[in-house]
Amino acid sequence: MSGQFGYAGNILKVDLSSGHTARMATEDYAHRFVGGMGVAAKIYWDEVPPQVKAFDPENCLIFTTGPLAGIGGVAGPRWEICGKSPAIYPEQFCYCNLGGRWGAQLKFAGYDGLIIQGKAEKPVYLLIQDGVADIRDASRLWGKGAIEVREILKSELGSSVSVVAIGPAGENMVTFASLLADNDASGSSGFGAVMGSKRLKAVAVRGSRKVAVADPEKFRQLTKYVRELKKGMLPPDIGLIAGPKTEKDYCYGCPGGCFRVTFEASDGKRGKFMCQSGLFYQELARHYYNEWNEVPFYANKLCDEYGLDTNAIQPMITWLLRCREAGILTDENTDIPLSKMGSLEFIETLVKNISLRDGFGDVLAQGTLHAADLVGRGTKDLLTGYIMKDRVLPHDPRVYIASSLLYAMEPRPTPSQFTEVMGPVMHWLQWARKHEQAFVSSEVLHNIAKRFFGSELALDFSTYNGKALAAKKIQDREFIKDSLILCSFSWPIIVVNDSEDHIGDPTIESKLFSAVTGKDADEEGFYRIGERVVNLQRAILAREGHRGREDDTLPEYLHTRPIRRLLAPYNPDCLVPGKDGEVITKKGAVVDREEFERMKDEYYQLRGWDVISGLQTKKELEELGLKDIAIDLEQRGLVV
Repeated sequence: MSGQFGYAGNILKVDLSSGHTARMATEDYAHRFVGGMGVAAKIYWDEVPPQVKAFDPENCLIFTTGPLAGIGGVAGPRWEICGKSPAIYPEQFCYCNLGGRWGAQLKFAGYDGLIIQGKAEKPVYLLIQDGVADIRDASRLWGKGAIEVREILKSELGSSVSVVAIGPAGENMVTFASLLADNDASGSSGFGAVMGSKRLKAVAVRGSRKVAVADPEKFRQLTKYVRELKKGMLPPDIGLIAGPKTEKDYCYGCPGGCFRVTFEASDGKRGKFMCQSGLFYQELARHYYNEWNEVPFYANKLCDEYGLDTNAIQPMITWLLRCREAGILTDENTDIPLSKMGSLEFIETLVKNISLRDGFGDVLAQGTLHAADLVGRGTKDLLTGYIMKDRVLPHDPRVYIASSLLYAMEPRPTPSQFTEVMGPVMHWLQWARKHEQAFVSSEVLHNIAKRFFGSELALDFSTYNGKALAAKKIQDREFIKDSLILCSFSWPIIVVNDSEDHIGDPTIESKLFSAVTGKDADEEGFYRIGERVVNLQRAILAREGHRGREDDTLPEYLHTRPIRRLLAPYNPDCLVPGKDGEVITKKGAVVDREEFERMKDEYYQLRGWDVISGLQTKKELEELGLKDIAIDLEQRGLVV
């Protein structure tokens, strides 16, 4: 099957143990799950038995694109990776989402997705060109950094090839090892370690095929409409350092609009420098050197080259700092210059020792939570206030109340879900601070809350009311968005500058899908598909041991330790809108335990799940078109 509107028509399956390759029809999955996250989750359900461990050959790495990949003008080139993650304890299904060009090239090469299972006898890389897959020897590349491998393969195969690779951290199965692709697009959840366990160093893709659009004129009108909505919307200033040369960097087919940049340091080294990976070492470096400098950029590139997730490194550094201050860890007993945190020497040593599992680096390679267990001596008590599931906690649920449900229900913190709420609030905060060009007043914010989150109460942070409905709507919308797949910097369009009411349009995604694929879709129908994918993920987690309500929890410190400041630098005073748009601060707040449990009751009711156990119901799964999933869970005693 090929040439279908919006799709290449096939998914490639590669068994590294046998060298066998096969094709699967995309439509077998896309008719219910669209693409991206939805298709990947269903493939995982079908291919990975619950007893399989992350580093077992039977675990699959599942790479998927959506129907908008390879089409310009909509910021839809992103791609998803799913599999069993070693970065989560206990190991379970997880995912990550990348940008750049690799996903579009996979589509051009004739595939909507790629499934990799098995384990090669020696290091290999996979080359996919116009429908043909070739497993090649990568022994000479083993031990090299991800950036270096990418450039070597481009020099040998041609600059048009797109490459995703792992560094030494992935080879040595560091639990939070990342992958790195073109445009320095990075993927987390420990999937770099899963690639390493399979002895797969890289996947290079290239193709010459085009993606057909069912209704080009309708699509053109929609992209014009999107540009009009985004007119005057500027990306936020998040305080990244300026250098000798900084230039915009675009993912494939993106019309622009985010703050993605390529930074060039004074020695000529270049690379992506933005968002959390660009910020994670800045405060420490500034404090150490007493000035802004290029060290944070080099810290970012070290993590990229060795293949480490900066979202896991950042809370680890905080924990190491606290352990040093408590006199538990020292330069001498770790062979890491903890006394020089913020220096280039410290981050070089830390990243190298973890990636090579050298000395104390072998302890840290298992993740911060495991490291605290291994070190003992009260170091687990030093994890409070900044960590959630071994990652940073930027969108603190003690401030952004609906985030508490999103954190509890997901296998990993998912920034795109949290920013649906935080984005409008940040615009409102500019208005509350009387910035000249601010336009999201309290009235506008209330109207946005009603349109996108179900009620005005969704963005009233003086109450827990309305947050369960908001969390459900956010998840449903984000799961279908991640099935299309659209970029979270551009979608959903919630706030608009150049309009009378400043409210975005949540119907555009379904209209784009219809224009591209020729299939009928509307906003509510699309959210229903998102709800289907949410329930599929919940079923996967249940099959792997998630115990419903009992496991839908938050770290204890969120209930007992009052927040003093937000980790995010743009709102340290925890200012949010209260009743009638009043400016209030959440400093000193905790997540009220009784209110949290009440929100869970309401959330389960809205989902059609059993309120007492938090388990899914057979009736709801069948109504969502998941009868096959319901039958499996019923046999395991996991539905009500």
